[in-house]
Formats: sequence, structure tokens, C-alpha cells
Amino acid sequence: MKKLSIAALVLGTIWVSAQEQEEKGKQIEDIIIVGNRNVKRTKLETPVPVDVINIEKIQKASPQITVQDLLNYVIPSFNSVRQSASDGTEHIDPVTLRGMGPDQVLVLVNGKRRHTTSLVNYQNTVGNGSVGTDLSTIPVIAIDRIEVLRDGAAAQYGSDAIAGVINIILKKDLGASANITYGLSGRNDGETYQAAANYGTALGKKDSYINLSLQLSHRGKTTRTQNHDLDIFGDNFAYEFADDPAAARLADDKKIAERGLTRDYFNFQIGDAQIRQGQLFFNSEYPFNDHFKLYSFGGFSIKEGEGFGFRRLPSETSNVVSSIYPNGFQAVLASRIYDLSYAVGAKYNMNNWFFDLSNTFGKNTFDYNVNNTNNASLGAKSPTSFYAGAHSFLQNTINLDVSKNINRFNLAFGGEFRFEQYEINAGEEGSYAQYDINGNIATGGSSVLGAGGSQSFIGFSPSNALKKDRHSTAVYADVSYDLDKKLSIDAAARFENYSDFGNTLNGKLAVRYEFAKNYAVRAAIGTGFRAPSLQQQYFNNSYADISTTGSKIVTKGIFRNDSQAAQDLNFDKLKQETSVNASAGFTFKPLNKLFITIDGYWIKVKDRIVITGNITDKKLDQYNVESGRFFANAIDTETKGVDVVVSYDWKLGGGNLNVNLAGNYTETKITGFHFPENIDTPRDQYFGPDQINIIETLSPKTKASLGLNYGIGKFNFLVRNTYFGKVIRDGYPFGGVQEFSPKVVTDVSVGYDITKNVNFTVGANNVFDVFPDLQIYQNSYYGVFKYAPVQMGTLGSYFFGRLNFNF
Repeated sequence: MKKLSIAALVLGTIWVSAQEQEEKGKQIEDIIIVGNRNVKRTKLETPVPVDVINIEKIQKASPQITVQDLLNYVIPSFNSVRQSASDGTEHIDPVTLRGMGPDQVLVLVNGKRRHTTSLVNYQNTVGNGSVGTDLSTIPVIAIDRIEVLRDGAAAQYGSDAIAGVINIILKKDLGASANITYGLSGRNDGETYQAAANYGTALGKKDSYINLSLQLSHRGKTTRTQNHDLDIFGDNFAYEFADDPAAARLADDKKIAERGLTRDYFNFQIGDAQIRQGQLFFNSEYPFNDHFKLYSFGGFSIKEGEGFGFRRLPSETSNVVSSIYPNGFQAVLASRIYDLSYAVGAKYNMNNWFFDLSNTFGKNTFDYNVNNTNNASLGAKSPTSFYAGAHSFLQNTINLDVSKNINRFNLAFGGEFRFEQYEINAGEEGSYAQYDINGNIATGGSSVLGAGGSQSFIGFSPSNALKKDRHSTAVYADVSYDLDKKLSIDAAARFENYSDFGNTLNGKLAVRYEFAKNYAVRAAIGTGFRAPSLQQQYFNNSYADISTTGSKIVTKGIFRNDSQAAQDLNFDKLKQETSVNASAGFTFKPLNKLFITIDGYWIKVKDRIVITGNITDKKLDQYNVESGRFFANAIDTETKGVDVVVSYDWKLGGGNLNVNLAGNYTETKITGFHFPENIDTPRDQYFGPDQINIIETLSPKTKASLGLNYGIGKFNFLVRNTYFGKVIRDGYPFGGVQEFSPKVVTDVSVGYDITKNVNFTVGANNVFDVFPDLQIYQNSYYGVFKYAPVQMGTLGSYFFGRLNFNF
């Protein structure tokens, strides 16, 4: 439901010319409103903290080329890091806000709810067990600005808005612009190409427009590998398990030499996945008269990724068909992700009454193909490529929003009906089946040649396939009051009914008081909820992973919470999360162009939905897996933190310097565990140290950014330092606890206006080639993983050049 004012202090690394800087000063009181329709509020008068990011200006000078990467370096409470060897999560980066999960951040486009992906993160990455929104599906060139509401807003927008709201505003400019970017990492990999164009034109009537955006991009893979200590040809799995480790290594060296190879040949491909993407977006509006207008926006994205699973060594005779791969293989997980969105609506106003009726549709489909692999149970007859199935998520939302401004009061109310559908489609038979020696699907007691299914990623089987849906209906009301720009009060309430989870009622109260000119205090408190996503309710599959002993690759399973396996283990049924969110802060404007905000926050979540650890139980033997994982309301969490933002514009040496200092401290603690009464599973399997680590310490508690942006004449200069605080990684059950020290990443760029309409910029992200600390050996999977994907990730230095055109 669109009814919260999203406005506040401008944050971000924005560099501008002297004339633009002067214009910005004149417009500092410009109004930005999303939802509340309170047209009397300005950027400096809202009772909750919001960052307003001018994407076009930031991206012009920044090395980053995707939405999530741009936000990662300008919003300290926002985090996104690329993952490696993590199945689908390699292809869709999980993002978090204020230390909460990806599914606790609501994304809007033009104020309308955007659909999430169909992907469940389950490879023990940040956001483990959650479902987020893929920000990379929206082309940067299509975006005018992004408003990041850093406060709980479930009472306004419904489920998912526990940590905050990211509202992406599309361009409606007339005219044309384009840019071309080329980049390369300092290690001569990760080559990046991007070409984008935007065109806007009127539709034959005043204030009408249609704005079109096309963006094509390619990101090459990176390689961050090293030699390992796994037994390549012997039967010890790793040298340390051999009676004589030195002799086992020498035996491997001899065979490697006999085959004319080196140890490098058997290294794992570790690093960023290759991504190719094409995106087409539009935004349009047509007014029929002064009272009635139609609008529509949306787009299509297709993303093709190539990630890599664990290498299968020739020693893994049950997983490798030696006649096809005498030296083993490393499978390639080839994804094809389709993302479609479309919104259409009508706005009508009369006598200060405003009506907005809209329908918003979105669908995300994730297809899996596995190449350079085999189904070992088929022996020499095995194909080397398989279609492994797909999952998709569809969402359709109908909104009616009504508002009226009466003197100092603004009244808003409305309703929402949302339909959601989740589907899993089976892959081809060879991708999931195990065959007997006669080539038939194996049954109990059948003789088989090896492991079934496509190695590295086992396909979805007919027993995994399903189609499930639900709907929800909501009504909301809110009222805001403003007294001479000194005192503002917002109160909101929302009632929602889910077809599968019943009713919920939530409210919020926010207050701002200016006790002296340009000095104000603000505070808010509200309740929230998050219904389990359909993906969390119904995702299920079998997957290959390291055994619980760390000594081989085995098959594990993820089971539905309502499955027979969950009933066998006495799991409780899923229910919704509930939350309380409180914040308090100060805003200062001691000088004309100096802005300071300090905001503290507290978020309490009860019955948080997570995915369990690997549970081993004899009751799961019938499902042919070593262990199983389940979604459960397993924990309560408490998050505390503070955001600080300082922005200052200064005329210096004939030019203009913009200084932005922003910092965040967030700490999340698990305050309670919920174990089913009759379950026999040990606590460390149900939700062990590794899972606690993901929630509490795998993301930086402290993050800060200092951006210096200087424009003089035709030149623009950017220097930005981003501080990533320490993180801790727990390698349980077969690793150790490691603390990764804080790091500072420096971005630099120099831009030159060749003509009034053409700009050329060169620069670097992470110019000093900073990496996370090397992993301790016991967490490296016998030397395979040199780095952990934490803090700034494992790209290292990245250099770029960009041409920008405006017509």
C-alpha cells in the first residue's frame, strides 16, 4: 500500500558542476512524496530516515554498474556481496538492509510492490533460507533516483517491510542519453562490457511521456584459486587421511606427470560467475485532462549465468564416469533467468481528493542446465549435459489508494488484493534419476554403477514438482498532521488476511518536532509481520554437498515443512514472523549546506523463519539422503544499530566540493530458540554454530563511507573510501572460527566533459587491490577456497572507462 512519505536528506556520492550545485541549493526544499500524498512535506521534514540517491549522477562517476553494487557503496546499512560455488545464489546477489534478511526488505518501483525472485538461498550464504528481490533486473539507465526508507514499514506496505523499503523511481525525462562502459580486474579477468540507452518523448499532449531504456551487459568470470590437498587419484579423499600423507602426494605427482598435466589442472574454478544480461524497460503517463491520467511501466530482463560447482576428481569413482572424464570434471551450472513486470493504473483528482487504482504484475523464472557433467549410474552411456528443471514465482497486486489534504491534516486509506503463485518444474529424467545396471530407474536393492542425477546440481524430480498459490486482502488507513513545519505526526494501521495464514493487524506512530530552527528530533514505533513466502513453504529438492564428516560428496535434501519427512521428525507448522520496530534520531542543519542526521533503531523479530542445519536421522534414510533441512520458525532476534549521515557542500578553488560521510553500526543477536517439543534432533544440527554465525556475525557490524566529489570547469574528481568492519566465519561442523579484520576499499575516478553532451570518465574500484583475509586452512576445504566471499568480496581491483552521452 503506497502511503508513506519517502523523503529526507540527500545521501550519496554526488558530484556536480558549479551551476548544478547552485541549482541544488535552491531546490533543497523540493518535495518528494511516495504514497502519503502530503504535498506540504519537504526532504527535511519527515519523521523517519530516508536516503535519496540520484542514480544518474552517481553512476556517471562510479565504477559500479548494477543497482545493488551502487547502493553497496553509498548506503552503509545496505550490504551485498557476490557468492561463489553456491548454485543459484551465484547468479542473484542477496542484499540486506540494517542486518536483516533479504526477505525483510520490501522493494517498490514507482511506489508499487515489486515481486521477489523464485530463488531460495540455501547454500549457507548471507541471507541463508531467504528469498529476496533481484535488483539487477532493473537497468540502471532507467532509474531517476532511489529512495531508501530505513525504518520498519509493515503497517504501511504489508509483509516484507520489516527492515525498510527501497523505492526505485523510473525516469520520465524527454530526450536521449546513453553510456558505454568497459572494465577489467587487476588480475586480467572479470572483463565487463555494458552499453545502455535511454530515450523519452511526449505522447502528443502536455505532461505526457514515454521513457524507454535498453541495457546490455556482460561480466566475465573471475578465478581466485590455488592448489589443494585433496587426493586426486587415490582413495583417501584428502592426503591427511592417508596412512602416509607424503607418500600419497608423491603417488599423485607421479600420475599427474604421466598424463602430461600439472596440479593446476585439478584446481577448482572459484570466483564470480559469468553473467550476460539484456534488459528493456519503459515508463509512461498520459493525462486526458487536468483531473484524469493513465500510467504504465514495467520491463523484461533475461539473464544467462555460468557458475561452477565442486570439481569431481578422478578419485571419486562413484561420481565420475572415468571413460568420459578420465581426469574428472568441474560441472558448469548454466542459468537462464527471465524476469517480467508490468503495471498499469489510473489517477483521478477532484476537490483535493486523489484516487489511484492500479494493477501490478511480476514473474520471475529460473531455468537450470548442467553442463560438463555426468550421471554416474548410466556409466559410459551418460550424457554430459542435462536440463535440470526450473522454478518460477508470479505475483499480481491490485491497489486502490485514496487521499485528501484538509488544512493541516492528510488522510489516506485504501485496499490491496494480492495473488501469488509458486511453481517447480521437473528436469529431464537423467538429471535426477539413479539407474540400475540394466538402464532402468533403480529401486530398493537394485545394483547400480554409481551416483544418480547430474553431478554438482541434481535436477528437480517429479516428486519435487508442484504448483501452489495463495491470496491476501488488506485495508489500511493513515492520518498525518503538520503544524507550521514544527510538529508532524503520522499514524497508520493495516489489517491483512492471508488465505493460508489468517489475519494480522499492525500499526505505526511517527513524530517529528523541530525544537529550534533547523534542529529537530524524530521518533517512530510500529509493529510488523512477514508471512512465510510460498518459496519457503514449498521449495524442496535434493542437492550434492560435502558430507557432515567433511570426507566426501553426498546427496542431501531440503524438505517441505508440511512433508511426510517433517511430520516424521515432529516439526511444527510454519507461521508468520511478528516484529516491533522503534527508532529515534536527530536532524541538524547548522550551516546552509551542512546536513547531519543521527538515527538509532531497534528491531525485535519473533518466530523468525530460517532454514535448519543438516539433520541426520534414521527416519530420513528412506529418502536416500545423508541429511535433511527444513524451514522453521526457529529463532527470535533482536537488532540494534545507529546510522550517521553528514553532507557538506563547499565552494573551493573555483570549484565545488561535496563531502559525504555516512556510517552504520548494526548488531543482531539471537534471543531465543524454538525447538519442536517432540523432536529428537540435537540442537547443533537443528540450528548450530554455523547458522547462528550467518545471522549474527557473517556481515560487517560496522560500515562507513567517506566520499569527496570535486567539480571544476570541465573536470570532475571522485575519491571514496569505504570501511568494511570485521566479520566472523564459523566453519562448523568441520572447520574453525575465523575473524576477518576490517578493510578499507578506495574508489577513484576522473571525468572530463569533452563537449556539452559527451563526458569521458576513467577510474577504479578498490584501486589498492584489497582482499578479505586469507582463509584459515581448516575452513578452506583442504585448501580449495583461498578466500571467503565476505566484506567487499573477491574481485580485487577493477579498472573502468565510460563514455556518457546526453542529447
